[in-house]
Amino acid sequence: MSVLSGKKILLGVSGGIAAYKTASLVRLFIKAGAHVQVIMTPASKDFVTPLTLSTLSKNPVYSTFFNQDDEDEKWNNHVELGLWADLMLIAPATANTLSKMANGTCDNLLVATYLSAKCPVYFAPAMDLDMYKHPSTLASFKALENFGNIIIPAESGELASGLSGEGRMAEPENIVAFLEADLESKLPLKGKKILITAGPTYEAIDPVRFIGNHSSGKMGFDIAKSAANLGASVVLISGPTHCVVNHSFIQVVKVTSAQEMYDACHQYYAEVDVAIAAAAVADYRPKNVANQKIKKAAENFVIELEKTKDILFSLGENKKQQFLIGFALETENEIENAKAKIQKKNLDLIVLNSLQDEGAGFQKMTNKVTFINKDFKIEPMELKSKEAVADDILNKVIAHFYE
Repeated sequence: MSVLSGKKILLGVSGGIAAYKTASLVRLFIKAGAHVQVIMTPASKDFVTPLTLSTLSKNPVYSTFFNQDDEDEKWNNHVELGLWADLMLIAPATANTLSKMANGTCDNLLVATYLSAKCPVYFAPAMDLDMYKHPSTLASFKALENFGNIIIPAESGELASGLSGEGRMAEPENIVAFLEADLESKLPLKGKKILITAGPTYEAIDPVRFIGNHSSGKMGFDIAKSAANLGASVVLISGPTHCVVNHSFIQVVKVTSAQEMYDACHQYYAEVDVAIAAAAVADYRPKNVANQKIKKAAENFVIELEKTKDILFSLGENKKQQFLIGFALETENEIENAKAKIQKKNLDLIVLNSLQDEGAGFQKMTNKVTFINKDFKIEPMELKSKEAVADDILNKVIAHFYE
């Protein structure tokens, strides 16, 4: 999955021959999973049509402050456009548009939106080689970079003038690669490796029956997605679940039983920076597993159980550099039980769920948690989606490394 997936990209197109490449650029953004809005200068429409970019972006294309064919003359709000974006890209960025951006010459919708943007701004210059090297253009580059804007350098090659040299707008594939690399380098968990457990475990009674629980695995999978989106390399060890994830930063290790999850955790634990035990691991398993399906014969049937290995305890016992997070699902004496678990299992943080809280627990899209750290600082949270809870948990991880 691209780091651009889910990102809101505002593409500004100015009037240069390279504008024809923006059709491919928009298509690549959409393919990467981004949401795209396009603003065109009036001159750019001589090189590529708004209809083309609207069709590819699946959104209206904006060019003027208001739509002249609109009876109500509804204006195109440059402030809203600027605030909507996660990042803004001006491509092609002509010498004229760069000069306007550098000097605040606000005579079109694109520059007005640029001046309103609160997000990172990238620009991909496109012009002839003499224009590219002209002192006024170099001054625009310097001013924009001093503003915190990021240049995507022009490439060398054949130019529209017939000359060959520097000034050619970076190819769409290279622009996408530049954005992905730059965004990835700034992710707060870049370079960190996180182990996450998720889902239930199934403990076999015979070849067709098992002891399990109602865990869907969603909480663990949401934590994995959030961690990967923040740049972490994730090992997700999952028991049986219908949840799926498709992210290049996530390695999924599928297991069934508590013993298999124990073995998998210890296979990867030594090399990770963080371990988050979100799985609902069975505490007991049948002592003897039948080789054949047990027939329904006796009126009463007794299964002798034995304890499974305590995965979280073993991780705490072997903890070195790892930031270790556990979960506790309680029905009574919640705070006291969670504190005892922190001490017994050598945890840095526990995420407490109470089945007394409406909207929390298994098979739900929401969760209500309380964070308790190793110093017993208690932080109750409001009811949120599990995705939002996952983000909160990863914010605790970020705080551990950077605060």
